[in-house]
Amino acid sequence: MKESDLYPPLKRFLEAQGYAVKAEIQDCDAMAVRGDEVPVLVELKLTLNLSVILQAVDRLALTPKVYIGVPKQCKTLNRRRKRIIKLLRMLGLGLLVIDTAYGPGHVGVLLDPGPYKPRPSKRRRERLLGEFEKRVGDPNLGGTDKRKGIMTAYRQRALAIARFLMEQGPTKASDIAKALEEPKARNIVYRDVYGWFDRVSQGVYELSPKGKQEIPLWLKDAVTRPVESPASKNKRR
Repeated sequence: MKESDLYPPLKRFLEAQGYAVKAEIQDCDAMAVRGDEVPVLVELKLTLNLSVILQAVDRLALTPKVYIGVPKQCKTLNRRRKRIIKLLRMLGLGLLVIDTAYGPGHVGVLLDPGPYKPRPSKRRRERLLGEFEKRVGDPNLGGTDKRKGIMTAYRQRALAIARFLMEQGPTKASDIAKALEEPKARNIVYRDVYGWFDRVSQGVYELSPKGKQEIPLWLKDAVTRPVESPASKNKRR
């Protein structure tokens, strides 16, 4: 397929809506005019990439109605449709999908250009600020591969409990909560998100084999809440 294969079905689509359409007008792949309306410009590409997006953004200086036209088989669009549409909406660009195999061709409008008005998410912002405030120190490097796991505030709390169990052995969840002043201790060991804890009896937990293997690795560079045993607290007093 060539980019020029996308033009005939696009031209028929626009002409059916009353536009006069011409190609390659001062480097614009397709230009459509209807009466006194502002012109419509379409950049035709076989794939979506930064180059065509930047090109389309430049066209906004000529008209607010700028579209990018790609074939239905565009792999980039099919893999990341929602994110791409969101990006183009933010930039004020439109998006057309052209199916050259459908008879004389079929054009679908995925997005019309227009002003972007993001919907603020109070809940997500509060979660973001909450994580920032609860996280102890700055234990991660920006750009870290998240698939290997990053140090979150929740993981820091779980590590504090794990280190306590490493030192004290099997302990009641209620005693862990008191010793560490961690009101969520019972919930953390019960949910066992990381597989670090085993319940040995009613309300009593210890480190699991996985926990014994992973905790020392996390504690090397971890910044967690100070962990003191009840005995050490009594000595200090």
